[in-house]
Amino acid sequence: MKTRTRFAPSPTGQLHIGGVRTALFAYLIAKRNKGDFLLRIEDTDKKREVKGADQVIFDTLSWLDLQWDNQEVVYQSARIDRYNAWAKKLVTAGLAYADPYTAEEITAMRAESEAAGKPFLYREHRPEKLEKWQPGEGKSLRFKQTNLHRVHWHDDVRGDLSAGPENLDDFVLIKADGLPTYNFAHIVDDYEMKISHIVRGQEFISSTPNFIRLYEALKITPPRFVTVPSILGLTGGKKLSKRDGAKSVEDYRNDGYLKEAILNFLVLLGWNDNSTDEIFSLAELTDIFDITRIQKASARFDEKRLLWINGQWIRKLPLDELYKRTEGFWPTEAQDEITKKRVLEIMRERLKTLADLRETTYFFKDPTPDLSMITSNKFLKDLGPARIRELLQTTHTTLAEITDWNADNLRTTLNLLLETTGEKPATLFSLIRLSVSFAPFSPELPFTLDVLGRDTTLRRLQSVINMVK
Repeated sequence: MKTRTRFAPSPTGQLHIGGVRTALFAYLIAKRNKGDFLLRIEDTDKKREVKGADQVIFDTLSWLDLQWDNQEVVYQSARIDRYNAWAKKLVTAGLAYADPYTAEEITAMRAESEAAGKPFLYREHRPEKLEKWQPGEGKSLRFKQTNLHRVHWHDDVRGDLSAGPENLDDFVLIKADGLPTYNFAHIVDDYEMKISHIVRGQEFISSTPNFIRLYEALKITPPRFVTVPSILGLTGGKKLSKRDGAKSVEDYRNDGYLKEAILNFLVLLGWNDNSTDEIFSLAELTDIFDITRIQKASARFDEKRLLWINGQWIRKLPLDELYKRTEGFWPTEAQDEITKKRVLEIMRERLKTLADLRETTYFFKDPTPDLSMITSNKFLKDLGPARIRELLQTTHTTLAEITDWNADNLRTTLNLLLETTGEKPATLFSLIRLSVSFAPFSPELPFTLDVLGRDTTLRRLQSVINMVK
């Protein structure tokens, strides 16, 4: 059977880390085996659906280069006739029936079971005479469990699993509003889309026994199950969730993270190639990804590690390619393309995200002087005003003598200034850097002065000299 995987999100908002990790694993399994990666929109929960969320899904996957292979994306809401057709087969076989109870009656039965200290099983309240079900009659359709023996199945990550009959119940296939439940629709869809591997989180393990019995009733051979580990928050054993502040991929994109870094980080949340390597491109992963290397243990979401990986990719990408990604991250004053490229070149070694470029206004516009940044600096706070003026005046005079203004000559001159002034690099260079930028951080000083240019550097130094009394 050809390898075919799918990503089947619900259009309920932005795509978050856990969902994209599932999509990535499904994509890599398909591409590693020269197969197809398909996209399906599970839009049958109309109460939770968010308008435009499907386009967010398309845009996010496209940005990440996780391109799906089906030209027409499958929407479950457009397949109601198919679900009804399969439902009628179950009704005809006596394996599904119309639910005669109201929601209030079911709630009361559940409360009664809880009061008695036992789990609620709908099948224990199954009516003796089962009603036939017809689409559009306003009643939900339930699956009739007839095989209450222990269920056995195999998971490519978890191995051989089983569950007892206490996990089997008469679950809803089609809701009273005529829309299918996930429990029913995904089985029909996966079969008709010829899906070979289902990649999903471990929260679905408890539902798998019911899925197995439904596969049997429909005479469908189940696909291979690939259960990926949960992603936990950095502290505690709680699963990472939107409620805990987990950001969407779109948020990370807007914060200046590269797509390569996000994918690289996500693949390491529950997978490794048994090496010490940590930096992988999508193309490299396509060649080496192996299901057997997916881990069972939950993975911990460490944003510091993501930040580190992002920095590695900022330095790994060719400069021209990186520059294309910087659109929208420059300060509004940054209009000169040549200067922007030079700034990017000298800053990339220290960039953590592209959003750091927003702090480069001083390369394009004279900063507003803030002498407190000098007087409160840990390397400068013991210098008096007279010494500050002296050091800056010596620097101004010495730099003004440079005839060929470039980073190499500036480095040589700055080192000579250390000898002339007798100051430590941390003291003298911090003073010069703050005087020309008034920024919390900047690239290495010779590069900064080189990009600023001779006239701008000398003018800003003189301005600070004039301010210090």
